[in-house]
This record gives sequence, C-alpha cells and structure tokens, in this order.
Amino acid sequence: MATIKDIADRAGVSMAAVSRILNNDAGLKASVETRQRVIEIAKELGYTKSRKTKASFRLGILQWFSVEQEMKDNYYLMVRKGIEDFCIKNYIQVIRAFKTDANWEEQLQVVDGLMCIGKFSEKEIDKLMKISSNIVFLDMTVDEYEVTTYSLDFRKAVYDAMDYLVDKGHQKIAFLGGQEYLENGDLFIDDRKKYYQKYCKHHELDGDTYLKEGIYSTESGYEMMGELIEEGKIPTAVFAASDLIAIGAIKSIQEHDLRVPEDISVIGFDDVDMCKFITPALTTIHAPAYDMGQYAVNFLFASSNLMRVTPIRVKMPCKLVERESCMDISGK
Repeated sequence: MATIKDIADRAGVSMAAVSRILNNDAGLKASVETRQRVIEIAKELGYTKSRKTKASFRLGILQWFSVEQEMKDNYYLMVRKGIEDFCIKNYIQVIRAFKTDANWEEQLQVVDGLMCIGKFSEKEIDKLMKISSNIVFLDMTVDEYEVTTYSLDFRKAVYDAMDYLVDKGHQKIAFLGGQEYLENGDLFIDDRKKYYQKYCKHHELDGDTYLKEGIYSTESGYEMMGELIEEGKIPTAVFAASDLIAIGAIKSIQEHDLRVPEDISVIGFDDVDMCKFITPALTTIHAPAYDMGQYAVNFLFASSNLMRVTPIRVKMPCKLVERESCMDISGK
C-alpha cells in the first residue's frame, strides 16, 4: 500500500506538504500545479485515506483568452481560480486548456465535465457540446442552446452605477467600453453598453455624445478619455466597463490638468485589487468572479450524478463599492 513518503518522493516535496495537500490545508502556500501533481501521484500509486476521494472525475477548463491575456485580466483569472480551488478541495483532476493551444480539442476529449470561460461562437458551442454534454458556460449567456450558463446581472449593475452618479447630480455621464469578437469574427454585444444606452434613453440623458469603445485595457481607457477631452466633450462623470479602462481614464484626466473626482468622477467595473491602491481609490462595481467559478463547478460536479439535468441560467449579483473617485455635484 502506498504511503505519504512514496508520494513525497515521487512529487519532490516534503511529507508534511503531501499530508497538508491531501488534507486540503488552505494555509499551505503551494501552487495549483504542485497540489494537482500530488493529487495525481496519490491516485496513480493507489493511495487511500479513511474517506473516499473523487480524483477519478476529470474536469476540463477551456479559457478563451491566452495565458498572457488572462494574466492581464484579473477577472478571468479569478473565475478560473474559483473553479480550481473547488477541484483541489474535492480531489477533482483538472485538465486545463486555452483556445490558443493548437491541440485544445484533443486535450479535452477525455473529460467528464467541461467548464468554458469566456465568449464562444455558435460553431464553437456545437463543437464543445459534442466533447461533453456535461457542460457549463461562464461569462456569457447562450439563449439558443440547451446548456447551463453563469453570467453577471449587468442590467442591475449598470443601473446601480448610473443611479449612483445621477443621485450625485451628474447628467453628462460618459461610457468607456471595450469590444470583443467571437471566433467567427462577429462582434459580441456587451450588455454594459446596451444597458447604459437604455438607461440614458429612459432618463433623457445624452447616451451618444459621451460614448467611446476600444478594448479592455488601461491604454485604451487612456486613449478614449483623451479623445473625449480633446474633442471638447468633457463629461462630469465616467462609467468604465472595466477597472483597467477606468485606471487609464484617470491617468488621462490628470494629464489634461483635470482632477478626479473634483472635475470628473469615475466608476469602474470588476473591483480588481489595484482599485484600492490607486489615487484616488476607485469606486467600482464588484463582479463576483471567484464565486462564479465556485458555484458553477459545484453545479457541474453535482449534476454529473443525476440521471437528467435541466439547463439553468444563473445571473450573479454585482455590488457597488464606494471609494474616493466620485463626487457629489448636486449642490453646484
């Protein structure tokens, strides 16, 4: 019978580390790869504990971003971390693939369930559903397909942000967004832009003059904000579709000798860690990316034990996090 020492020798880690990994010690500072390697070696050697493990379940994670893009976008990284932390706790084998991998389809052929993170075309969805019927899509709704989706409640999130700014007296509210394209070249419609325009129309605000779209990056936020200012279209507030865009916009505002929030208030979206440390600290919409990963993988794993699964559509609630980047101008 295999022992802790056998696993430690094979994995190249200490016996204490093996014990803590197999006992799901969250306080142990070990990488996901190390934890996964120990779990896989324990399975290969036939190591058994007093309780039943679940390492026989193989979960595929397909990320539409490349590794490099994911590192720049904390949102998708946190979704995946939520999934993988659940898998570590429940002894689930992870097979991770990125759409930029040349052989991603081949990698996922052996999975018992599939988590797809990001935006996928109809053709890709058909292909993925053939790989596994036990499938969940995260961060996009798939209205035409009988699949389970987890996404954010963008309508309420956008309306909360806009209500917050309007209540502070703002009427000239800019929207800085990003454009994303599917594998077939089609533009993916961003619900944040859609609901911004609906809100402006309903409340008789100008939803066209102050709207700019680029990509989800600080550089793009910087450029879009600069364009508005140089065109003489200076808003009193900015709602950015991501924190990265908001951070770029703040830098551009400050470089044009304007102040945040005294001259222009700024709200972001995502609530990445950096928001707390920039000056001024960024008011933003918290997107529960980690929780989305946890809830979605828990559903997928549980549904693998059911005879039939009815697809569900889950919209995760977002929350406004008030910091220092917005100002009340209602008294002006």
